[in-house]
Order: sequence, then C-alpha cells, then structure tokens
Amino acid sequence: MKNILSISIASVIAHGLALAEKPADPAPMPLDETIISAPLARTLFEQAQPVFILKGDRLLLALQPTLGETLSRTPGVRSTYYGPAASRPIIRGQDGDRIRILQNGSNTIDASAASVDHAVSFDPVSVTSIEVVRGPATLLYGPNAIGGVVNTIDGRIPQERIAVPVRGSISTNYSSVNAERGGAFTLEGGVGGFAWHLEGYKRATDDLQIPGFARSEQRRLAMPLEEGQTEAHGVLPNSNMRNEGLSGGASYIWDSGFFGLAFSGFNTNYGSPAEPSVTIDLEQRRWDFRGGFTNPFAHIKAIKYSLAVSDYKHTEFEGATPGTTFKNRGYDGRIDVTHEKLGPFEGTFGFQTQRSDFSALGAEGFLPRTETLTNSLFVFEEVALDPVRLQFGLRYDHITANAEEDARFGPARNRTFDSVSASIGAIYTPVEGYAIALNGAFSQRAPTYQELYANGPHVATGTFEIGNDMLEQERCLNLDLSFRKKTGRVTGALTFFYNRYTDYVGQFATGATRDLEGEVLPEYAFRATDAEFYGGEAEVTFHLLDPATEPATSNPDKRHALDLELKADYLRATDLKTGRPLPRISPIHASAALNYRCDRLSAGIEGQFSGRQNRTADFETPTDSYVLLNANVSYRLPIGRTEMTFYAKGVNLTNQEAREHTSFLKDIAPLGGRGVVCGMKLTF
Repeated sequence: MKNILSISIASVIAHGLALAEKPADPAPMPLDETIISAPLARTLFEQAQPVFILKGDRLLLALQPTLGETLSRTPGVRSTYYGPAASRPIIRGQDGDRIRILQNGSNTIDASAASVDHAVSFDPVSVTSIEVVRGPATLLYGPNAIGGVVNTIDGRIPQERIAVPVRGSISTNYSSVNAERGGAFTLEGGVGGFAWHLEGYKRATDDLQIPGFARSEQRRLAMPLEEGQTEAHGVLPNSNMRNEGLSGGASYIWDSGFFGLAFSGFNTNYGSPAEPSVTIDLEQRRWDFRGGFTNPFAHIKAIKYSLAVSDYKHTEFEGATPGTTFKNRGYDGRIDVTHEKLGPFEGTFGFQTQRSDFSALGAEGFLPRTETLTNSLFVFEEVALDPVRLQFGLRYDHITANAEEDARFGPARNRTFDSVSASIGAIYTPVEGYAIALNGAFSQRAPTYQELYANGPHVATGTFEIGNDMLEQERCLNLDLSFRKKTGRVTGALTFFYNRYTDYVGQFATGATRDLEGEVLPEYAFRATDAEFYGGEAEVTFHLLDPATEPATSNPDKRHALDLELKADYLRATDLKTGRPLPRISPIHASAALNYRCDRLSAGIEGQFSGRQNRTADFETPTDSYVLLNANVSYRLPIGRTEMTFYAKGVNLTNQEAREHTSFLKDIAPLGGRGVVCGMKLTF
C-alpha cells in the first residue's frame, strides 16, 4: 500500500478505541445543539425529524476504527460489523444504499454501500462531529437516503477566519484487545482572510482477541471441522488492519462569503474474517470545493455550493492473487439557496447532480461497469405559528443506471427512474422546555446497480450474488412521533416510528449453492417484497445533583455533576408477503450509565444489554443475549496555553462473548474480549 504520509506519526494518534469496544459516554446530549445538516440550522429540539449528534468528549469516548461501531450505541443505530475493520451504520433496520453517508454534506463516493465487507473510505478519528438523521432524509440528500443519513463533519475547508497563525492537537493511544497503535495530528491557522487546515492519522492493529471460540456453538455443532482442522479460540483470525490518511485544505474568507478547496487521501489494508486468506487493499483520492455568499441578492439570505470529486479503488486478494477490483469514479455537486421570509415562509431550495462510474471486475468479478447519473431539484419550507412550527418539503430525482455490454454479463442494459419524495412535520411547544414533534414522509428509492445487475461470486463475503434488472422503485410511508424535554432534573427524548414499504428490495438466501472450482458458495438473490418496520427509541437522563437548563455535565461552570443516563431501542420488521421476519434485524437493546464530573476529572461506568433474537428469517439462526460492562476515566491538565487530556477505558470487563444479530458474520466473528485502552491528547 502506498504511503501517503511522508513521515511516521506512530507517536501521535487521536481518540482511537479498540475494535468492538463500547465505552460509556461522559455526558448526555444537549438538545440545544445546532444541526449543521438541517436546512435552516435548527437545534435538535426544533427539528421535526429525530436527529442525534455526537461530538466533543462524547465522540472521543465513542470513537472506534469504523463508523458503524462508533455509532452502534446510538439509540436506533446498529452496526453491520463485518469484523473489526469494516462496518457501516444500520438505522432502524436499514443499511447499505438506504443509508447515505456524507462528508461535510457530500457523498463519500466509495463502495461501502455495495457490500458489508467494504470499509467506509475514511477513519472516524478525522471528524469533529457526527450527525445522524433517523428515518427518511430524501428531501435534502436524495432517494438513497430513504433509511437515514450520517453526516460526518471536519474542518478541512475553513469557513470562518482563524485569528491565530497556528493551533492544533497531537494525540496517541494504545489498546490491549488488539495491540492497536496509532496516531493523529491536526494543524490549522490563518492570516487575514486566508485560513488553512492540515491533518493526518495512522492506525495499525493485530488480530482481535475474543473471549472464546470464533465460531458460535450453533455453527460448531451444525458444521464440524474436517479431521486435522482446529477451531480458532481466543483470537479472531484475519481481523488485523492498517490504515492511514492525510488531508489539507485552504480558504479565503471575506465579510460576505468564502471559497475553499481541500485534497484528501485514504489507504487501508485489512483482512476478511469470512475468508482466512482474503485481504482487501483500498485507496481513495478526493477533491472538495466549497463556498458561499451571504445576502448576495434581494430576498436571498445565503447561497451555498459544493463539489466533491473522487477516485476510489479497492482489490480483494486471495493470498497474493488479486480477485475482484472495485472502482468508483464520480462527483457530487449541489447548490443550496436560502431565502428570506416571504410572508410566513422561510426555507431553502436547490439543485443537486451526482455521477458514479462503478465496476467490480476481475477473474471473479460479479458486476459489469455501470454509470449512474442523478439530477435533482428540492425545496424545504418552514412556517412558525407559535407555539407550533410547521416544516415541509418536496424533492424530484431523475436517475439513469446504464450497464455496459460485457462478454460475461451480457448486452448493455439501461434503466431510468423518476422519484418523488415529500414530507410534512410539526413541532408543538406547549411550555418552555417541552416539545412534541410529528413527522410524516413519502419516499421513493431506485434500485442500485448491484441490486439490478449483480451476477457472480463475491470473494470477500463468500457468497454468490444474483441481481434482478426488472426491479421497480421502493416506496415508503413513514411516521415519527417524538416527545422531548430539555430542562429540569429529567431531560431526554422518546420516539416512536412506523415505516411501510412497497417493493422493498432485500438480499435473501435462496437455500441453493454454487460450486466454483471446488468452493461451494451460498446463493443470495435480490428480490422485492412488501415490508413494515416499527419500534421506538429512548434516551433519558436523570440529573442527580442539580436540575439542568441544559444537560448538567455539559456545563463547565458546574464543579460537580452526576448523571444517570438510560438508553433503549426496539425494532420489529416483517416481510408482509410471507409473514416471516426480515433477516438481520436487531433485538431489543438497553444501557444504563452513571457519569460523574468534577472540574477537570470525569468518570463513568456503564452496563449494556442486548436481548436474544428469536425472530429469525429463513436460513437464519437465533442469537444469544449478552451484557457488557464498561468504565472510563479522564483528566484534563492545563499547562500554560496548552491542555493535556489523559484517559483510560475498560471495555467488556467481564469478558462476555457477544455476537451481533445484524452481522452476516455473527456465527464466526464475535465482538472483542476484555480490553484496556489508554490515551493522551495535547491541544495547543
């Protein structure tokens, strides 16, 4: 793998956590946080749709090497967990292409949505904030966001003047559960209207230590090893990883606007626990352009524009032999125009264009080269009728998916889709500090190139995938009801949701197998059905020492704070045509954390519970429940104009075997065992 860092940064890292760790948060989430992803920069309290923000110390303690595991403790969010090196978020049972992952509002333009073994093309250590929109977010981000949006935010393109020539941070950590070593740095500064930003990171791990056998008891009984083979015990084979990244950006900022650009590079090499000899070598090079104007014309409050251009490639190796090479070259550009109040209406309208040139070719390729082009128009409006705020919007997308002629995959095939999405929401504030939010949405999603055109073996997942080029658009009706409270001794939110899908596209085991040169692969086919998803999420904090106008532990003026934080989520999903449960649906989850802060010292202890999942789809096995115990402590030490933060964490302290029902690899890849993480961060 090419080295994109010219110097070693092995002694500097940021915030990394060991693989499969799930440490306790230090503080509840403030409901007054402003949502960057919101079209009118509303707070969590003011948004009709449920949104979760992870930043600051909460992000520091939640960080993992993958985005899916970093967010896996968020109510309503789970992880695909394809081993410790590759995972994407699952939101309310939706994953893959239905969840749009963004970098500063622009598509990642990688291959992570195409398969669960594909890593997201950045390390979470590089972000400063993560916003999760639970439920359909198609109005602003397109038909692919029918299940939700994860927007990661960093400072690679400064949008405000920086008053000092240089500032930044350096940090390092080590984890015992996989011998993780890594480092990161951030530097930025400014002179006059010019501002710049530079950051880099590097991470390396050994194979993950696990509490017992890699294969579950069910798998060991159903599929005994051949004579002479030995069960993996204590270590998850082929679960090591190496990654590194470097990005830099610069902006010119004036009183009424800014323009900036940035370049980033990401490399990673990691093993696939599904296949002991398979490794994935991945690289991405990306340019971002971003700018905006304030009050450029009469009745126009702001104009924002952005363009991301990416060149992505990864190769799946069997030993030293390359198998399938995935490539994705594309762009994502958009313009957002925010108008001043026109009567009672305040809102945003805009245009977005996206292109993806994707292929999965090689000796064992399973996709023809496919070009997907999407052009979109959208509008979002808000009306304030105190004590009620109404939010509604509309979006139109024109999508073409063209597969090239190929000797293996047949003649050229072209599909065109026109998608319409709409939503209406209301936030009612009966008294100060309380809110009730109701949101309804209709969304459409066009099938992806993989769902349409796949036909062949996928080496890293050990499956034979079959697409269906006759699939139609998914249609979804969604309803969300939330109750929120941000003052007093109890704060938090309760949310209930219902989703009804027509022509829901899923990847289902057929029960058949394919014999490829002596290797037997299970067959998975994409097909459409009707489905419903419903459930709820809760995040409630009891402020045990003082009532809060905002969460007590987020207020630096309070010398002592003690909070009891309770979280839970529940999901039920059914195939309405068969009456059977849908596959890989998360069981009930709950956690309780006690967090204390006194001046520069903070500490917490947490218990996590995941229920047994007995509602299984065809060819799927039940998953046992588990309970994990975690703890953390940190101390901030000012030294002149700098500050040192030291922290330590204990994860899975009882060394409990834990398997995620949402993972394709649940029967061969458990979460990590008992581990200790220690780290340091210097801010200057």
